[in-house]
Amino acid sequence: MDENWIKQLFSQHDLTRMGHAQRKDDLNLGLGWLYYAITRIYKPKTCVCIGSWRGFVPMLLAKGVTDNIEDGNVTFIDPSMADDFWKDSEKNDEWFGSFGLNNIEPHLYTTQDFVNTEMYNKLDSIDLLFVDGYHTRDQAKFDFEAFEPKLSENAIVFFHDSLKKKPSRIYGKDNVYQYSVVDYIDELKQRQDLQIFDFPVLNGVTILRKLPCEDV
Repeated sequence: MDENWIKQLFSQHDLTRMGHAQRKDDLNLGLGWLYYAITRIYKPKTCVCIGSWRGFVPMLLAKGVTDNIEDGNVTFIDPSMADDFWKDSEKNDEWFGSFGLNNIEPHLYTTQDFVNTEMYNKLDSIDLLFVDGYHTRDQAKFDFEAFEPKLSENAIVFFHDSLKKKPSRIYGKDNVYQYSVVDYIDELKQRQDLQIFDFPVLNGVTILRKLPCEDV
């Protein structure tokens, strides 16, 4: 990956935050290396990313897709509940475009609303799904189950903040809630048709894929 691109990314302080183990001092993308590497190795054509503070994950996915010779895009779903950052579609295009990325399609929806749109109906054969929205057990479950029927045969699924429970004040000090994605991950680990691996970095990232029928 171009070092200048990483320098540009880290020139924005908000893109060094939100628990992906980034480090500006040595241009270390942290878990971003994993997100980028998966797109380079698996060459996904259709990615879906649910939630992102300032776009670190969708940008790493889009960068990987761009650096491949195959065409691909990232459907990015975020209702902009934490603040108004994602509410201006023109500014969104400018933001992603400033990093040389024109293959991210932002959608100002919760997953519950997005599944009722024509855009959802048109999505098919999703190769990579990244779940990083409202970090509760119930929402992670809804996010995954909404897109599970649309996953391609060899699809990869990420869950961020998946290994620890902790209180979050991202929606304001008077709206504290508890991260509980780990509870849903524990449930998924009971399924015999999934292969699951945890990365115990900060609050954790979990990666899973569906096993071929003959391996179940």
